[in-house]
Amino acid sequence: MAWRVLADAVVLFHLLFVAFAVGGGLLAFRWRWVPWLHLPALGWAAFVEFSGRICPLTPLENHLRAAAGAEAYAGGFVEHYLLPVLYPAGLTRELQWTLGAGLVAFNLAVYALLAWRPLRRG
Repeated sequence: MAWRVLADAVVLFHLLFVAFAVGGGLLAFRWRWVPWLHLPALGWAAFVEFSGRICPLTPLENHLRAAAGAEAYAGGFVEHYLLPVLYPAGLTRELQWTLGAGLVAFNLAVYALLAWRPLRRG
């Protein structure tokens, strides 16, 4: 039971990390210290997408699920949890590049707006 709870906690943390990597820059409109946390998270998420690697949280979750007696899954977190909802066909390298480019482009726009705000006032 404890292994399963830990595996579920890793999934929750992983989901929150992905959400923060995607949209955490928006929090910087409220709290100016957020980029110090968000930019490294964004860099890691982009690296994972562009390199085709699997985030270390995925094998950790699989290990905890196996320790709990449950079956581990193949592939990465995005492919297992997010893509079946968004892209049922599965994760390809081209799709990973598209997701990575979208991640970077969205956050570049967010940080450009953040930089433009003080310039507009001054």
